[in-house]
This record gives sequence, C-alpha cells and structure tokens, in this order.
Amino acid sequence: MGELLYAAKITHVPSMYLSEQPGPNHGCRDDAIKGHKEISQRCRELGVDTIIVFDVHWLVNSGYHLTCCDHFEGVYSSNELPHFIKDMKYEYDGNPELGELIADCANNKGVGTRAHQIESLGLEYGTLVPMRYMNEDRHFKVVSVAAWCAWHKLDDSRKFGEAVLDAIKRSDSKVAVLASGSLSHRFNDNTDAGDRIFEISDEFYRQVDLRVLELWQQGEFKTFTDMFEEYALRCEGEGGMHDTAMLLGMLGWDKYKGKVRIISDYFPSSGTGQVNAEFPLD
Repeated sequence: MGELLYAAKITHVPSMYLSEQPGPNHGCRDDAIKGHKEISQRCRELGVDTIIVFDVHWLVNSGYHLTCCDHFEGVYSSNELPHFIKDMKYEYDGNPELGELIADCANNKGVGTRAHQIESLGLEYGTLVPMRYMNEDRHFKVVSVAAWCAWHKLDDSRKFGEAVLDAIKRSDSKVAVLASGSLSHRFNDNTDAGDRIFEISDEFYRQVDLRVLELWQQGEFKTFTDMFEEYALRCEGEGGMHDTAMLLGMLGWDKYKGKVRIISDYFPSSGTGQVNAEFPLD
C-alpha cells in the first residue's frame, strides 16, 4: 500500500543554479538552496522513495502529461534564460509503475492524461533545479508532471490532483509531492531586468503574495480557494498556478485544514514572488 508522506510548494528559480557559479551573484540564493536540502532531509527521514514534481516549466497545450521513464539522463540549457542555466548535467531514476497508475486514475476521473516513457523527452528546470539540491545522490525516484497547462481549467487540475492521491494509494511507493512554481510571476521589464534580480515587479504582487501565505499558514483554504482563480489571473501566477491546483486537489481543496510551515522565507526574484513552504499531512 502506497503512502503520501510529504507535500510542499517550492521555488525553482534559475538564479539558484547561478548562485553556485563564480561571479557577482555567487551565494545569492543560499537560503532557497538550504530550503531544498532541508526538504530533502525531511523526506529521507520519512522514508520517501519517490518524488512527484508538478512542473510549471513543462508547457502543454492539450491534455495532461507526465514523464515516467525508468531513467533520466542529459545535459540541460534553459532556452528561456541560457545565461542563468547552461550545460547542467543530470541523472535520475524514474518510477514508471507509479506514472502509469497516475494516468490510469486520472483517465478514470475523466481527465485525459498520458504517461510517457520517451527517452528524448527531457526534464524541464522546474524539476531539474529542485532535484539538483534534493536528489544529487539519486536517492529518490522521480516522476515529472506537466503543470504549465495553457488551456486547461483549474478545476480539472484539482481533479488531476485527486487522481494522483488515488494512484499513490494503489501503488507500492512512499511519495513526496512538490508543486514547483512561483506565487506571483510578473517578470521585471527587460529594460532593467539585469539590475532588478532581487526586486519584485510591483508592490501589489508582493502584498497579495504575503496575504496568501498568511491564509496558508492559518489553514484558511476555503478563503484561498474562493479567491484562487482571481489571484492566479491578477498576479500572473506561473503556468496559471496549475501546480498549486494539483497540490490542493490532492490535499482536499477547500477542506484541507493544514497550517502551512515556511521552510524558506518569501523572496522576490527577477520580479516574481517565491517561497519554499511545507503543507502538513497530519
């Protein structure tokens, strides 16, 4: 019998990788990296063997998709920000059985989903950045789910999240699920982007993000889900915030009562709002 053992909303900003490199930004994202390593340690202590990542950097236009190869290996450069992430090597193991179960459970709920085992279908950096800091030793198997759902309804992503929980329970896996994406996601304008890597694009976005985190910490998910669609729209949530819809669908949506714990304090990055936050399961 499988178990969901851990859940979190996490950052994957490419400046975390830049933070490793020599130069003026060396060490700039140490707190976020430490947060990822803390999450990794908590998952190990709980006995997690597989991490599912809802990745808002994997864009899909039709249907729901996940990749569940037995093995992932490659060299990644970001086509969005190649000056931040280039030639990043990766190698992880997958969990094909769990991936296929997720697709089966989602399809049974009427949410059209395909599980792929395509060697040339590489991972995106919404998965690769957190796995770099959480899974360098390949301790965890990985399943990556496309969560930049361009023409999808948040309610369908809620149902998809329910299917993920069904699949975990039917599996033999001990699972952590990570919603990998930002809160507000309005980048700074190109004219001054290089000088504003540590600034929010608009104070409005920061204030709404902080209020959302207050609601999460208070366990006020009925209030949050009532405002969710408008929040994702007005604050330009990354990938439409389908990663968060999947996460909350899995946890019970408006009935979830957990009081979220902040692992890495809220921070702005190139205009966007970021956090590492743990969603308790007790």
